[in-house]
Amino acid sequence: MTTLYGSFDSMVDSLLVPPVPDHDGPYRCADLFCGIGGFHLAAGNLGMEVVFACDIDGEARRAYKANFSLHPKGDITTILGGDVPDHDLLFAGFPCQPFSIIGRQEGFADPRGSLFFEALRIISAKLPQGVVLENVKQLATADGGKVLNRIVEELGELGYKVDSKVLNALDFGLPQKRERTIIVGTQHQSEFPWPKGGATMQPLADILEPDPSQKHFVSQKIRDKRHEAHTAKVSPSIWHENKAGNISSHPWSCALRAGASHNYLLVDGERRLTARECLRLQGFPDDWQIVCNDAQTRKQAGNAVPVPMVQAVINSMARVLDRAKTARQ
Repeated sequence: MTTLYGSFDSMVDSLLVPPVPDHDGPYRCADLFCGIGGFHLAAGNLGMEVVFACDIDGEARRAYKANFSLHPKGDITTILGGDVPDHDLLFAGFPCQPFSIIGRQEGFADPRGSLFFEALRIISAKLPQGVVLENVKQLATADGGKVLNRIVEELGELGYKVDSKVLNALDFGLPQKRERTIIVGTQHQSEFPWPKGGATMQPLADILEPDPSQKHFVSQKIRDKRHEAHTAKVSPSIWHENKAGNISSHPWSCALRAGASHNYLLVDGERRLTARECLRLQGFPDDWQIVCNDAQTRKQAGNAVPVPMVQAVINSMARVLDRAKTARQ
């Protein structure tokens, strides 16, 4: 399509891994804790069909339905295994706050952390061929590794061969340093072919809007304070202020966060990211319909998965399923 942001559409096309489906599908997918549908978008780019989705957030469900014509169900705790159609692949970006370095890192002690077991309940009922789970980098080391080990053990008891790896969106072409723990499980006992990444990072300038509304610019007081504390070596850059008040700047963005102050990431120390820019940093194309307000859309982008990164993982999973299908024939 041709839009005002045609250069970004071209960028997204260049990030698809691969640009066209190269698997034997079609594969059917379920999308738990779906948010606005990063997993769905990635699977759809690979020619797969998402047959079920759920998320407790009503605004996220509204955005999801507007873009996919599939209305996600609500609270996963009310969903029975029999309510979920049969599927080959299951995705679950279960809530990350209990494991995040920004949060209190309470893990499974936080009720949101225990939602993994709701996903496990659905997996146990449907036994899809493959499972892809996503969470923050800190999940890999939470409680001295006990949280990840518990997840691996639980999936292993269901017959899955499980592996995990920390991947970074920067390695898949997006100008956002977003490290995430990816856990994969397959009903087939072959080694998982992890995608290597290595894509050239798209310039931050391709992400930024040329003439953003004045509403996105911070006050002169905040601007002066930032520039007094920091001088960037490159422009455009995203200035990041951490919890301790230290400021750094890079030709890419630090990880978007759903619940953070809108001022912790500033373009050249001058303005907040727009809702469209936040979506672009996660790999959502410009024909993505924004149907919620700016605050909700920023939150949704902060909760989303980097599309090119998970697309590469899903494509690798499809290859495992293809090999298993060939072996059965």
